[in-house]
Amino acid sequence: MALELEPIALPGVSTDRPMLIAGPCSAETEEQVMETAKELAANGVKIYRAGIWKPRTKPGGFEGVGVEALSWLKKVKKETGMYTATEVATAKHVYEALKYGVDLLWIGARTTANPFAVQEIADALQGVDIPVLIKNPVNPDLELWIGAIERVHNAGLRRIGVIHRGFSSYDKKIYRNSPQWHLPVELKRRYPNLPMFCDPSHIGGKRDLILPLSQQAMDMQFDGLIIESHCNPDCAWSDKDQQVTPATLKELMGKLVIRDMAQSTESLADLRQQIDEIDNQLFETLARRMRVSEEIGMYKKEHNITILQTTRYDEILQKGVKLGASLGLSEGFMRVFLEAVHEESVRKQMDIMNK
Repeated sequence: MALELEPIALPGVSTDRPMLIAGPCSAETEEQVMETAKELAANGVKIYRAGIWKPRTKPGGFEGVGVEALSWLKKVKKETGMYTATEVATAKHVYEALKYGVDLLWIGARTTANPFAVQEIADALQGVDIPVLIKNPVNPDLELWIGAIERVHNAGLRRIGVIHRGFSSYDKKIYRNSPQWHLPVELKRRYPNLPMFCDPSHIGGKRDLILPLSQQAMDMQFDGLIIESHCNPDCAWSDKDQQVTPATLKELMGKLVIRDMAQSTESLADLRQQIDEIDNQLFETLARRMRVSEEIGMYKKEHNITILQTTRYDEILQKGVKLGASLGLSEGFMRVFLEAVHEESVRKQMDIMNK
C-alpha cells in the first residue's frame, strides 16, 4: 500500500536531524513536570513528552496519574512555549488528550500489537490533523507494525511517523529490548518518506546506552530521537535507570555526530561495484551448495535415510562459527547465516523426499 505522508512539521521546530522529543517517562507531580520542562526548554528542547497513562506489565505498579496530569502539560505549553506529546492507548485517551491541546500523540508498543486497539484509536482520530507516531509492536513483526501505520493512514492522517523502541527478548544481557535494526531498515526501504524516530531509552534500558544507540540511529539516517529525561531520575516513579537529567541530555546531544545524508556518493561507485561482483559470486556459490544438497536429498530418499542429521548439522555450525571468527565475522552473524543456509537445504531435501 502506498502511503501519502507529510513531514512531522511543527511551527518553530527545526527539521534538522535529530528532531528531539524529551521528557519524563511519567508525569508524577505538577512540580516534577514543570521543573523538568523548564530545564529542557532552557536547553533548547521544543517538544515535551510525558506518560499520562502507563500500561505496566504487571498490576500494582505506578500506572500514571491520568487525566489530571493533562492540565500540567497544558501549563507546560503556556509557560514554556513547548509542544507537548503523550501516549494514547484507547479512544478515551485520544479525546482527553485533544481536549487539553496535546500537540503530538504516540501509540505504544503493546497497543500496536493489538489491531482492535489501533483501529479504535484510528476511528477516534478521524478528521483530526495531528502528528501521530507509532511504536513498533512488542514482538518483531514487521507486518503488524505496517498494519498499524495503514490503519492510522486510512483514518485520513498524513503526519505519521514511527518509533523504533526495540523488541522484547529473553536475552537482556545488553539491551532491555533487542534493537534488531534490520526491521526498521526494511520498513524504511518500503516507505522511504516515513519519518523514523529512535527510542534509545527503551532499547537500552540504561543511561549509558543512550548515546551509542542515538549515534547508531543517526548513522542509519533516522529523523529523530525520543528520550526520557527527568529532573531527578534516581527518584523517578517508573523506569528510573533509563532516564537522564536535562543537563546530561544536553551533554549527550552535543556529542552526537550528524553525518551528511546528501553528500555525493560518486566516490563510492567503485567500492559498490566490488560489492555487487562479490554478491554475484556469493549467490552462485550458494546455488552450487544447494544443488549438492539436492543430490544428498536424492541419496537419502533412495536409501530411506532421515533428512535431519543433527550431529552433522552441529559439526557444520561449530566449524563455520570458528572459521568465521578467524576471518573477522561475528559469532551471531555466522549462526544466523548458517541456520538460514541449513533451513533452505532442508527445504530442498524435503521437496525431493515428498515428490
